[in-house]
Amino acid sequence: MAGKFGFCCPNCGQLLTVEEKRLVCPRGHSFDRAKEGYVNLLLPGGKHSKVPGDNRQMVQARRAFLEHGYYAPLADALAARMAKDLPAGARVLDAGCGEGYYTGRVREALHDPHMLGVDISKFALRAAAKKDRSILYAVASVFHLPVADASVDAVMTLFAPYCGSEYVRILRPGGLLYRVIPDRDHLWELKQMVYDHPYENEVQDFALEGFTFLEALPVRTMLDLLSAEDIRHLFDMTPYAYKTSQENAARLYALETLQTRASFLILCYQRKN
Repeated sequence: MAGKFGFCCPNCGQLLTVEEKRLVCPRGHSFDRAKEGYVNLLLPGGKHSKVPGDNRQMVQARRAFLEHGYYAPLADALAARMAKDLPAGARVLDAGCGEGYYTGRVREALHDPHMLGVDISKFALRAAAKKDRSILYAVASVFHLPVADASVDAVMTLFAPYCGSEYVRILRPGGLLYRVIPDRDHLWELKQMVYDHPYENEVQDFALEGFTFLEALPVRTMLDLLSAEDIRHLFDMTPYAYKTSQENAARLYALETLQTRASFLILCYQRKN
């Protein structure tokens, strides 16, 4: 089954055929598509909670924030790099795609790509699938990707849990991995508002088992947040929202404007043969 691109049945591993209202495998396992167009391929035993992944509030906050274009420099840089590296018709998986903002931006930059997106949050995929029906989205875990061996040309993963063994498995030999992480001083000024002793993000060694490291592309921009709503949305889409006391969060919520740096690293890798 290597080389066949598409979602696979989580029960038997056979390639799923996409129909208008469902995905079905040769053994008859069937998965209905939601009205938005995505499909749930996460088996009950694969859930670590009743409602896994980002909740509705986090998804709505992130979608509202991203739609204002604050992280467009990151999306543009990633899309440009992938468009430079990948041929027409490239098979791309967004692992941990969220509401599909970056997935869609990359699809627009590539020439006639075939794209899949997975996320463990059904709330995120509702938003993603509703926005772009040309990308097939599935609820699934990045630690158990319903994708065939050696069938993917490129994996993109932004701010998502890393599962190297799965990425090595699904990428063809020589396939590319694009990983986006926050740099050390990402959102430093926001941290100064909510922490008495702000700390830098930890950036670990770039080496990854099974991959050759190619390049680290820094993306840096200053965010001028001009409303309390945008400040709240940014905070709510970060892990700081549930790590911060109500008292410290209140200091941030009292602001009407905030200027803070946004610092990212796009890490580029190639799967070893």
